[in-house]
Amino acid sequence: MCNCGKNEYTPVPSKLQDIIKHTAQEWTFRFTYVGDVKPGQFFQISIPKVGECPISVSGIGPDYVDLTLRAVGKVTDYLFENFKAGDSLFLRGPYGNGFDVHEFEGGELIIVVGGTAVSPVRGVVQYLCETESAKDVHMIAGFKDPGEIMFKADLKDWAEKIDLTLTVDGAPEGYGGKVGLVTKYIPDIPIRDISKCKAIVVGPPPMIRFSMIELVKRGLSEDNVWISDSRRMSCGIGKCGHCRINDKYVCIDGPVFKFSEHKTLID
Repeated sequence: MCNCGKNEYTPVPSKLQDIIKHTAQEWTFRFTYVGDVKPGQFFQISIPKVGECPISVSGIGPDYVDLTLRAVGKVTDYLFENFKAGDSLFLRGPYGNGFDVHEFEGGELIIVVGGTAVSPVRGVVQYLCETESAKDVHMIAGFKDPGEIMFKADLKDWAEKIDLTLTVDGAPEGYGGKVGLVTKYIPDIPIRDISKCKAIVVGPPPMIRFSMIELVKRGLSEDNVWISDSRRMSCGIGKCGHCRINDKYVCIDGPVFKFSEHKTLID
C-alpha cells in the first residue's frame, strides 16, 4: 500500500494498561502496542497542546511496551498529574537502533548501569533470563541512594539468575547493602575469558567514561562494548537535526552504538 503523503510525525492512540510507581519521580507507564520493538529503541509520547517527549523502551510484552519516565519537564509532569490506567494517549515509534539481544546469547556479558539507565537494558536482561542465557551475565546496577532504587522486583528475580551487584552512592547509617560507585566493583567481576567478553554500559556520560577506564584495565576490547546515547534523542526521524553528531543522527543511527564508534563522535 502506498504511504504517499503520510505524515511521519502523526502519532497513534494507545491505551494505558498500567502505571507502576518505582519512586516519587520515576514511574513506568505500560502502553498498548503490538509490533516489532527492541530494547534500547524509543517512542515519542505525544500529548496534544502539551508536547512530546522521547522515552526509551524499558519492557516488551505481547501487547504492550513499558516506558519508564522521570518527572522532570512539562510533558512528563503533565503525564504524572493527569493520567491513570485506562486512559488513552498518543505514541509514535519505535525509533532508533536498539540492542540486538541475540548478540549476547550464550556468551559472557558485563552490564554496568546507573539510575534510570536500568530502563533501556531491562529488556536485554529479561530476554537472557527467559532464554536461559544468563549464567555468564555480570551486572552492576548503581543508584544514588536506597530510596531511588528502581525495578526492585526485577532486581530480586535477576539476583537469582545472574551475577548481580546492587550498589548505592550513599546510604544512611545501618544500611545493609553495598555502597559505592559502580566503578568500585568492576575490578571484582569474575571474568572467565576477557577476549570474548562483551559489555553494555549505560548511564550519565561521566559514569560511562570511568566505567570504560576500569573495563579497559581488565583487558576488555572497546569494540565489544555497547552504550546508549539516549540523552540526545529528539524528533525520532532525523529531521530536526538536534541529535546530529558529525555525520550520525542519534535518532536513526543510535541511540545504541558500539563504544568504539561513539567515542569518535564529537559532541
